Amino acid sequence: MKTNKHIVKKVLAGSIAQEMEIEPGDELLEINGERITDIFDYQYLTQDEYIEVLVRKKDGEDWLLEIDKDYEEDLGIEFENGLMDDYRSCCNKCIFCFIDQMPKGMRETLYFKDDDSRLSFLQGNYVTLTNMSEHDIERIIKYHLSPINISFQTTNPELRCKMLNNRFAGEALKKVDMLYEAGITMNGQIVLCKGVNDGAELERSISDLSRYLPYLESVSVVPVGLSKYRDGLYHLEPFTKEDAREVIELILKWQEKLYPEYGLHFIHASDEWYILAEEDLPEEACYDGYLQLENGVGMLRLLLTEFYEALTEMKNAKQIYDYDKKESIALATGLLAYPYISEMAKAVEEVFPFLEAKVYPIINEFFGERITVSGLLTGQDIKKQLMGKELGDRLLLPQNVLRSGEQVFLDDMTVTDLEKALQVKVDIVKSSGRDFIDAMLSIGCGKSGGVSDFGRSKVK
Repeated sequence: MKTNKHIVKKVLAGSIAQEMEIEPGDELLEINGERITDIFDYQYLTQDEYIEVLVRKKDGEDWLLEIDKDYEEDLGIEFENGLMDDYRSCCNKCIFCFIDQMPKGMRETLYFKDDDSRLSFLQGNYVTLTNMSEHDIERIIKYHLSPINISFQTTNPELRCKMLNNRFAGEALKKVDMLYEAGITMNGQIVLCKGVNDGAELERSISDLSRYLPYLESVSVVPVGLSKYRDGLYHLEPFTKEDAREVIELILKWQEKLYPEYGLHFIHASDEWYILAEEDLPEEACYDGYLQLENGVGMLRLLLTEFYEALTEMKNAKQIYDYDKKESIALATGLLAYPYISEMAKAVEEVFPFLEAKVYPIINEFFGERITVSGLLTGQDIKKQLMGKELGDRLLLPQNVLRSGEQVFLDDMTVTDLEKALQVKVDIVKSSGRDFIDAMLSIGCGKSGGVSDFGRSKVK
């Protein structure tokens, strides 16, 4: 088997590693006589108060370091590879996979399909369990890693094999039993495909998965995303308003059944369903503390709650900013969040009359009009649709349109490119409702963050 080298990238000042003269470029070989596979082995083996660390110095000399420390005290080492191992790619060919629906010519990292259970703990990714070995399950149980996020899609073994195009996909569901018996906290996801795993199949899945309560704390139901690049792929139809209402009705039925016994609503519809059904969003208490926030469940409710609380607080504190002249700004977002962003912008205008705001919905021409989340908007669509529009002094954009930690859009256009094209300053907005108000008022703008409106799609 391939063994990765664990090369030290950085040693934190004042840390145990610095005291032991560990330096960037050194290689970690063993801890307590055991080889390290990945970051979880490292974290587990460095917990004890006494450990022995074998390090190979840059000159090739091996040092065995005996370390006395506090329990769980960190050594202060950062490695070149944060996972300390290669990322595991997906072995499935799911009928709903969005990566298969992307055009050619984009940056290489966008085409990598990960299905690595370790990223579930580190980044909140959802995994199918199909490439997890018995050893992987044993390590999760041994280290008691929680929570793990699982992409179920269905509990029908034969249908799951079909949906994932993997003959072992049904058998993989048995791993959930092992996690449940070990008391490992789990969250689940069902990507709903019309005519495939909806209706009676969805009811079956909810019923089956509810047996894993309370360790399976929540399951989200999200509609499949359909881009315009589906030639040669499994035929899938978009959901209608009537379909959305049926999904919500089924979920509400199960929530009413399960909540009295477990104190959890358990099964949740993502925000898209309520918008498609033209129904009101559930109240905050229905989201069980927003267990599925990053999966688009309750993002808009949380944003609205935070926004109106902050706006009321500012009004009561008489924090009404008085400018000598009016300021005109523009905001752009995806079609899905547009009605809510418009409502919020209007509410801010009413409290702060010096401010004039225009909100523009951006149609996703790059991936197709069925893709309505702002996290999949491209710089070229924003540029094209805002060219010649009244943008005022500043243009506000949500952070999730940018590549993580960078000023680059999904299509590699930069924020600077957009500013030059539109001849307007672009502010990237933070995530909370209070941040939204601050951004409109130009308080602390320009820092990384993002208006929360379905940031489930990640740009790598």
